Amino acid sequence: MRPQEINKQHYCRTKIIKNVLALLIIPFLYFLLSCDSKKPANFVGGKNCISCHQREYELWKGSDHDNAMMIANDSTVLGDFNIVEVEFRGKTHKFYKRDGKFFVFTEGVGGEMTEFQITHTFGVRPLQQYLIPFENGKYQCLPIAWDSEMKRWFDMAGMVYQPEDLKPDSWFYWTNQSQNWNGMCAECHSTNLQKNYDLEKDSFNTTWSDINVNCEACHGPGSEHLNWANDSESSREYDGNLGLVLKTSGTTSKQFVESCAPCHSRRTSFGPNEHRDNEYYNLHRPQNISPPLYYADGQILDEVYEFASFTQSKMYMNNVKCIDCHDPHSIKFKFEGNALCTQCHLPAKYDSYAHHFHKYENEKGSPVKNNFGEMVAVGQGSLCISCHMPGKYYMGIDFRRDHSFRIPRPDLSVKYDLPNACTDCHADKSFQWSADIIKKNYVEKRKFNYADVLSAAYFGKKSADTSLITLINNDSIPEMVKATAITYLSSYYNKSAHTTIIEMLHDPEPIIRERAIDAFNTSDAKELVNVIFPLLDDDVKMVRIAAASKLSVLGKENFTEDEFKKLNEVLDEYLKTLEYTADFPSGKYNLGNFYSNKGDFLKTEKFYLEAIKQDNQFYPAKSNLALLYYDNGNLKKAEEMYLDLIKNHPEYSEGNYYLGLLYAEQQRFKEAIVILEKATLASEVNPRIYFNVGLIYKYLNENKKAESSLLKAYSISPNEFDFIYALADFYLKKNDLYNAMKYAEELKIKFPSNPIVEELIKYLNTLSNH
Repeated sequence: MRPQEINKQHYCRTKIIKNVLALLIIPFLYFLLSCDSKKPANFVGGKNCISCHQREYELWKGSDHDNAMMIANDSTVLGDFNIVEVEFRGKTHKFYKRDGKFFVFTEGVGGEMTEFQITHTFGVRPLQQYLIPFENGKYQCLPIAWDSEMKRWFDMAGMVYQPEDLKPDSWFYWTNQSQNWNGMCAECHSTNLQKNYDLEKDSFNTTWSDINVNCEACHGPGSEHLNWANDSESSREYDGNLGLVLKTSGTTSKQFVESCAPCHSRRTSFGPNEHRDNEYYNLHRPQNISPPLYYADGQILDEVYEFASFTQSKMYMNNVKCIDCHDPHSIKFKFEGNALCTQCHLPAKYDSYAHHFHKYENEKGSPVKNNFGEMVAVGQGSLCISCHMPGKYYMGIDFRRDHSFRIPRPDLSVKYDLPNACTDCHADKSFQWSADIIKKNYVEKRKFNYADVLSAAYFGKKSADTSLITLINNDSIPEMVKATAITYLSSYYNKSAHTTIIEMLHDPEPIIRERAIDAFNTSDAKELVNVIFPLLDDDVKMVRIAAASKLSVLGKENFTEDEFKKLNEVLDEYLKTLEYTADFPSGKYNLGNFYSNKGDFLKTEKFYLEAIKQDNQFYPAKSNLALLYYDNGNLKKAEEMYLDLIKNHPEYSEGNYYLGLLYAEQQRFKEAIVILEKATLASEVNPRIYFNVGLIYKYLNENKKAESSLLKAYSISPNEFDFIYALADFYLKKNDLYNAMKYAEELKIKFPSNPIVEELIKYLNTLSNH
């Protein structure tokens, strides 16, 4: 209804009422209409920012963000293309120019030596990489890069990967998906990157607004800001953000760090980074600070970038932001040396020998050799970053520092065989040596540190669950640490762990809620729905889709009509996130899992097979495909897949177990026992292996072996219903009523509401009375 029509309706009223309505209603409706018709901001390109922001532009020009990606030409290419030949891994590679274009003659698809044109540069320091176009819109990263510091060609692939990883059919080979620019790299090297992957055609139509990391990558699309700037001084609204989509000033540490996190975190993306949403978790799911990406205590191990490290730190918890150390436009340090840290930390206390016990530059002393084989000069040990920001090399020569700003803990190195900053430099010394030095020089009582709790949980130390619960309930602990702790807690099946996980479903932090959903375990479908269903309405996408995924294993009969409709709405949202990452084998694998939960055998099989085709070493897809064949009665295909897993994937410890079960189902019991006994030799043994071995030995009337195996399963997992019941049944069949009743009574204590237990005890009492 238009405003003038409202006025017409009220025309018959008194002039006073009419005027009041005109004053109140018309402007209010005009405001609503103007808001509804307002278009979202568009990307306008960084070039439109320069005239007003010359200083910021000059700082940004030449930065790593500026050089993140460029069209290959004489002004951007740093590598030597003057008909240069280099030999790596027994092959001669040639770099040259022709007609102003850049070419390389190197190994291509199938290992054949081929000429390729280089169209783009990628990064600049310490390595400049090069992109090569392929069919279907794909761009691949050449494995030989230019070392811009040493001025040489560098065999990055040979430094990073093992020889077997560089075979043409390997996932890591440069023409395959592992080195695909569109999906692996592009999002964080250009602004407004739209991957545009077509799942059916397996092709890309990737686009960007700015080829590099430009103004709108951090500030969001700028059309509204331009409109604001073009308004007259008197008509501008000073709302604190000046028409910018993303707020970058006056923010908390959490808000600011999460604005950098889309590109500075190891994460799964749910869709393109639109540079619009202040909520990081609506578009991304970061990984836990646990192996294999991190050491057990949270130190960096794999290439994980900065987010999850920094959000472990005291700096983060005390509202320190990235720009407190880095200029936001040049990305350079604001100060050199310890002056960067003494912005906040008193130099008299912390930049002193009494604190770090190391000599300063130009003092007499001898260099030491670090664990990279480099000589560390006298004075380096007095730098704050040497002790509190140790690092690792990635891509062969790219040294990156750990941003968790931790206090060195060589005592944890002794306890858990973890690295520490002391022996990183003093490579000739032992962990115990460094632990003794720390104890001698820092006599004060050591404060509580989450690293010990996480390490104990990862290594399965006794009573680690109690420490995890205490840590999770500690408000001073960073959310990234608590999220990882919740994941570990899911391995403990007791009431305290269960209660804690349920409580964390209501935590204000999205990552805590999401990890709690993942950690929540119950065999009661009603409880699963009651506890998880409300989270389908969560404000944050990461949480909603985790809840939908958790509930997707249940059939329609477990929901009301409205509940099932709501679940499918969020599952549709979840499906779109899976399709976005379907250019990866893991993405196709996740689609397989999605359709498996829906009971769609054909689509499940299709996506598992496509994942394996893309990466024949991706064993999770093989494992699930084998299980799919097994559950659907195609035992021949299942057997073939398990034999492949056993032969080609020694890291997959479950192969012998599932193959043994398959043989048992076919009543090939002797073969099953041989295979299952092999499964018990693994470094980590699923207790159900012993359980099934016991059942088979029982069937074969080898009672001594059956008893031993069942007791072994029970000793590893004493709260498992099946294990206790199997022992009670075993002793019942042997007519050992004493031990049968012993385990039946244990079942009654641990599972008091289970009717099967009541029937068992009733039956045993009947036998005893006779």
